[in-house]
Amino acid sequence: MTNRRHFLTNAGATMLGASLISKAGAAGLPEAPVHSSSATAAPLAPPNGRPYNPVVTLNGWTLPWRMKDGVKEFHLVAEPVVRELAPGMQANLWGYNGQSPGPTIEVVEGDRVRIFVTNKLPEHTSVHWHGQILPCGMDGITGLTQPGIPPGKTFVYEFVARHAGTFMYHPHADEMMQMAMGMMGFWVTHPKNPKQHAVDRDYVFLLSSYDIEPGSYTPRTNTMLDFNLWTFNSRVFPGIDPMVARLGDKVRIRVGNLTMTNHPIHLHGHTFQVAGTDGGWVQPSARWPEVTTDVAVGQMRAIEFVADNPGDWAFHCHKSHHTMNAMGHDVPNLAGVDHRGVARKINSLVPGYMVMGDRGGSMGDMRMRLPQNTLPMMDGKGPFGNMEMGGMFTVLKVREGLARGDYTDPGWYKHPAGTVAREWTGELPAAPSAAAAPASEQPAMNAKKPTSHKH
Repeated sequence: MTNRRHFLTNAGATMLGASLISKAGAAGLPEAPVHSSSATAAPLAPPNGRPYNPVVTLNGWTLPWRMKDGVKEFHLVAEPVVRELAPGMQANLWGYNGQSPGPTIEVVEGDRVRIFVTNKLPEHTSVHWHGQILPCGMDGITGLTQPGIPPGKTFVYEFVARHAGTFMYHPHADEMMQMAMGMMGFWVTHPKNPKQHAVDRDYVFLLSSYDIEPGSYTPRTNTMLDFNLWTFNSRVFPGIDPMVARLGDKVRIRVGNLTMTNHPIHLHGHTFQVAGTDGGWVQPSARWPEVTTDVAVGQMRAIEFVADNPGDWAFHCHKSHHTMNAMGHDVPNLAGVDHRGVARKINSLVPGYMVMGDRGGSMGDMRMRLPQNTLPMMDGKGPFGNMEMGGMFTVLKVREGLARGDYTDPGWYKHPAGTVAREWTGELPAAPSAAAAPASEQPAMNAKKPTSHKH
């Protein structure tokens, strides 16, 4: 992580709420740390203020603050950024402090917080503190609760973090453009008592989506539903880091959804409880067990489980097309179609043409030339070959013997002997199949011409 100071040369370009502040006030802004790495940063232990158990932002980081007269001061800079979605593909996005999504903000219940927001975008913006209970004038709705933050100016938001829970932040100004370009971030308000809701590992990330044409770098922001890149924290598999847990750890995963559709988030190898929602923590007596929880648009969910099953466990959205990259929506199903003759003719005109889909949709072993800055639709190498995944997919790696604060990727799981599915070469039992229905039971297809519509 590198830090740099953002000094505004024109004192009139800085605003406190809706009023100008002095040049001395502008020079007194807290630092705006910048982070460009796409790797998961270590948790930020609180250097001052009340203690809390920090979270780990998957492929992201936590925003540092300064304490001034008992107030936690943060500095967010809204600006264009370049985000690596996975090795081999970058995207021109908008975000905060050098990254999209922006850094996670962590505070403690009861903290007074002051967030300076500097706008380096070419249009006005604002910040809505999604889920927070705060004064109306701090809610960040351009035109309703505040004027927009003009380019080159700085506004300040100040309120008390009243409730512990899981929240988000994002613009409420030209949302179709700004959120589609990646402007969002996570916010965690920790309980006053660090022992309350304590877990061993606490992961957070946001769900986002982009429509980036193969070979291009900038999202198409007018897309409604047909996105082709579905992300955890603006990363797609195989560029998403694994989540690491020590055997027996109590693990929490907090997910916020700022896409245009719902996402059934599914964990393999474990059952979990839905422990938190947008409104706060679910009482233990009211929690329910799941292996998949649906996170709707604008919602947040916190799930908790004990990592009691060692191995490498898939964690992903259960919509199959959300675990693919750079997919097209107009590809016909050619399963069973013999087009070898056609393929030969096309190859004579277009060398390198590849037959696709005549034996199914698997593309893990197919390697074709791709446009610049474009990822394969299905990718990722595992210990047994191609994983054929992309998009919203990662791996929970549960291991014995990890140190308490160790988040290092431990590599692939070493399976005990006899615990991996294998080819069977012995005698097979009978494989019963459902009998075909007798002809007399087949439904009759009776067509009847419509008659005049008389009453």
